[in-house]
Amino acid sequence: MTPLKKAELFAKTKHGGELNEIGVPHSNHLENVVSRLKSLGVIDEEVLCAGWLQDILENTDTGFDELFEKFGRRVSTLILSLTKTKLVIDTSDNSTLSLTKKRIVSNKQRQKEYGIKIKESEIDAKLIKLCDISANLGNLKNIVISKTKKRRILRELRYYLSIIEKDLTDYPKYPQTITLLETINQNLKIQNQTMLKSNNKSKVGTKKI
Repeated sequence: MTPLKKAELFAKTKHGGELNEIGVPHSNHLENVVSRLKSLGVIDEEVLCAGWLQDILENTDTGFDELFEKFGRRVSTLILSLTKTKLVIDTSDNSTLSLTKKRIVSNKQRQKEYGIKIKESEIDAKLIKLCDISANLGNLKNIVISKTKKRRILRELRYYLSIIEKDLTDYPKYPQTITLLETINQNLKIQNQTMLKSNNKSKVGTKKI
């Protein structure tokens, strides 16, 4: 079995029938992320593995030691860059990576810390995040959720895109990255306009009543 197939099966087993925040089966979302990476021309198997495993530490009972043992240092490091849980390198042992004690923090602070982590991550981690944003936007168009939740998710996606966009534009490892960035920005604009129109209609309807 190839490492990529192993990562796919591991992710599907661990996530099971779990739904992501938008309400899409997590495994389907991860498959869309990896599909987008491939469409950009990514053939690096470790990057594709990390695409499948990007949420494994955050959303399943998988421990870092297990992840490191199964998929190696580079894949694990990429996943660390995409995980909101507080993670650090164990400087006492350069051969491994360790978790710090989890802290209870506000969602706003958690998002801020995650943004810093993404900003400092390597370009391949940013590329995975870009495809994650693209997949989430695609799902957001086709699923019914509350306006409040949709507005919050769109705000978060814009925030994460703003963090990685410059690096991906200045150092495009794959030519199609620029096209995907343009498509994402256009989709964000369209969905924001749709939200505004919907809000305006609601206000007009309320006034008539």
